[in-house]
Amino acid sequence: MTASANSHTPITTASRIKSIVGGSLGNLVEWYDWYVYSAFSLYFADAFFPKANQTVQLLNTAGIFAIGFLMRPLGGWLMGTFADKHGRKAALTWSVLLMSAGSLIIAITPDYNHIGIAAPILLVFARIVQGLSVGGEYGTSATYLSEMAAKKHRGFYSSFQYVTLIMGQLFALGVLVLLQRVFLSDAQLHTWGWRIPFGIGAVLAIITMYLRRNLHEPAAFTRKAASEQHHSNRGTIKALMQHPKAVLTVIGLTLGGTVAFYTFTTYMQKFLVNTSGFSKDTATLVSTLTLFVFMLVQPLYGYISDRIGRKPMLRLFGILGTLTTIPIMMALSHTKNEWTAFALIMAALLIVSNYTSINAVVKAELFPAHVRALGVGFPYAIAVSVFGGTAEYVALLFKNAGHQEWFYWYVTLCIAVSLAIYITMVDTQKHSKIEEDDR
Repeated sequence: MTASANSHTPITTASRIKSIVGGSLGNLVEWYDWYVYSAFSLYFADAFFPKANQTVQLLNTAGIFAIGFLMRPLGGWLMGTFADKHGRKAALTWSVLLMSAGSLIIAITPDYNHIGIAAPILLVFARIVQGLSVGGEYGTSATYLSEMAAKKHRGFYSSFQYVTLIMGQLFALGVLVLLQRVFLSDAQLHTWGWRIPFGIGAVLAIITMYLRRNLHEPAAFTRKAASEQHHSNRGTIKALMQHPKAVLTVIGLTLGGTVAFYTFTTYMQKFLVNTSGFSKDTATLVSTLTLFVFMLVQPLYGYISDRIGRKPMLRLFGILGTLTTIPIMMALSHTKNEWTAFALIMAALLIVSNYTSINAVVKAELFPAHVRALGVGFPYAIAVSVFGGTAEYVALLFKNAGHQEWFYWYVTLCIAVSLAIYITMVDTQKHSKIEEDDR
C-alpha cells in the first residue's frame, strides 16, 4: 500500500510543522553520521589498516570516503525510485536505518590486528551503505519538506534541509572537540574513543527512525497515488526521461552551486592553512564560525524567496558569484588576519546562500509527484559527485602544479554555466509542479 491511512485527512498546521521538524531532524542525523567519518579519520585510520605510516593510512581512509561519495548517485536512484513508488515516509525511514547500520558496523568492527583484512573490508561495506543512504536522503527529504509545506511558506521550510545539513557537520565537530578537550586523552581517542561518535550516530539514527515512522505522507503523493490505476511507471528512469529539460536543469543549476558550496565550506579549512598560512586551530575556528552563521541565515533566504520568487535569487547568486569569486579568493590567499578571513568567507557564503537555501524546493517544483523524489535526487547526486565531490581535489591539483589561481577561474566558470541556466529557466515558484499535483 503506497498511501498512508490518513491520506485524505486534512493536515493541520501543527501536524505539518511536526512533520517538517521530524524530516529535518532526520536530515541532521544523516549528515552527522556522514561527516563524523572525516572528522575522526585521524584517530581510527590505524585501527583498520596495517601500521605502515600515517599518510598511507589516511590515504586509505580518504579513498574509502570517496567510495561512499561515488555511491550517492546509486542511492539517489534506488531511494528516489522507492520513495516515488512506496511513499516518502517509508523511504525516509529506510534511509536513516541504512545510515544507522553503517555507523553501527564501524563502531563495533574489531581492528586490523584482530581480524586482519576483514577490518578494512567491513569499513568499505559500511561506507557503501552510508553512501547509498545519504545519496537517497537528499532527494527524498527535499521532496518531503517541499510537499509538506504550504505554498506561501515552501521556500522557508525547505531551507531547513541545509540548516540541518550544516548542523550535522557542526555537531560532528562539536563531539570531536568535547572528546578531545574534556573527556578523553589523545591515547584513549586512538585506542577506543573514536568508536563513541559512531555509536552516538547509530543510536540517534534509531531514534530518528522511530520519529519518521509517525510522519504524515504528503498530500501531493497520496492524491497522485490514489488517482492512478497503474503504478508501474512511477519512480522509473523511463518515466524520468520524459522530463529531460527538468533533469538537465537540475544538473545545470547544481553545478555552480555545489562547487561554490564545497569550496567555501569543506575546502576552506585547508585553504586557510596551506595557502593563507593560518594555524590549524585558527583555520578550524574561522571555518566553524562561518559555518554557524551560514546555517542561521538559510531560513531568512528561504523566506525571501517566498516573497520575491526563486529565479531572482538564483540569478543573484550566479551574477555575484561570477563577479566576486576571483577577488574573494585572491584576497583570502593574501590575508593574515583571522577576522578579515572570516569576513571574506562570510561574504562568499552569503552569496552562495541564494542557492543553498532554495535549491531543494526549486528541484522539487520541477517534477510531477510520480517521479519527484527520483528527479530531485538522482541528477543532483550525479552533479554533486562529479563537481562538488571533486572540488577539493581540483583545487589541490592546481596548487600542486603551481597554478592555484586557475582554481579560482574554475569555480567562476562553473558558476557562470549555472547562471546561464538560471537566466533561461522558469521561476518554479510561479510554475510549480507541486501546485499542479494539488489541484
